[in-house]
Amino acid sequence: MAITGDSRSQFHVLAVDDSLIDRKLIERLLKTSSYQVTTVDSGSKALKFLGFQEDEQGNPDTPFGSPNNHQEVEVNLIITDYCMPGMTGYDLLKKVKESSSLRNIPVVIMSSENVPSRITR
Repeated sequence: MAITGDSRSQFHVLAVDDSLIDRKLIERLLKTSSYQVTTVDSGSKALKFLGFQEDEQGNPDTPFGSPNNHQEVEVNLIITDYCMPGMTGYDLLKKVKESSSLRNIPVVIMSSENVPSRITR
């Protein structure tokens, strides 16, 4: 996880991608525009960063759909890859939108896929 800049004054983007190259590319592009960027390599790590607790099997979960109050950094935008092992970007989107305290964070899902049924989802 990479955190840069002053967490209170900058627009903060959480970038989620299992590809190190893609994470570094997103991070570099956003940093040149003076955004604060945090990168993680999975949907479960993104949820953990956002304050979700893990259940007994190690899966991110919150009983009432809201993260715990230990998140110190406000996230203004989430950019995520669609196709990742474990939790897809779409699964991450659903978890975020089910949370009363996170549902207003915009989520951008990126993908190199060209399967129409997945795109329209």
